[in-house]
Amino acid sequence: MILIETVLGNIGDREWAERLSAANTDLLEIDQWEAQKSRFRKTTAKGLEIAVSIDRGTHIRDGDVLLWDAQALSALVARIELRDVMIVHLDELMSLTREVAMRTCVELGHAMGNQHWPALVKDTVVYVPLTVDRKVMASVMNTHRFEGIRYEFVSGRDVVPYLAPHESRRLFGGAEGPVHSHTHESYAGIESGSGRVYGHPPMHVHAHSGTQGQTSSATARSAHDHRE
Repeated sequence: MILIETVLGNIGDREWAERLSAANTDLLEIDQWEAQKSRFRKTTAKGLEIAVSIDRGTHIRDGDVLLWDAQALSALVARIELRDVMIVHLDELMSLTREVAMRTCVELGHAMGNQHWPALVKDTVVYVPLTVDRKVMASVMNTHRFEGIRYEFVSGRDVVPYLAPHESRRLFGGAEGPVHSHTHESYAGIESGSGRVYGHPPMHVHAHSGTQGQTSSATARSAHDHRE
């Protein structure tokens, strides 16, 4: 068993990206919850037994380089599976009366608060990291049938590039690793203060009369899944 007590770097760093471009890479695949631990044992994708024991209060991020053998040109890199995110679209509220829009927002916030769902509000979009099974979250949304509201479930990894760094940390606790924003997109924006460029995710949801939205192509779920 190999003991890992420190993180060497991250593949998001130019130096490590170049160094690993021709290296034989093994992956330590962990979920977002395991990434918050400073001590755990795991088997790598290639069957190597690993014991992680890093400083308390620190955690492994996606893309962290954990082992590096310069002679053998081999490395061990962390691969973190981020939780899915429910995206709630509020843009259709703009076409409703102010009274209805305000009531719907209050009702939505009250329902999410009752479920203790953390949320990030960005323009007319609400991001909610999955804390329970997606069918449970869909059931809550469908039960309330919020007027003018659409929602979908997407992979956390698909969401990260469209968030400012501080927004990404709020959803994933830093486990997502360095954020590489889609600065070339027409829907890009600039984070106030830091001046960093980030984007707004394209809308995949198609509204259905009498139902909430269906999932995006990222999750390949049908509207039927939301009505179960």
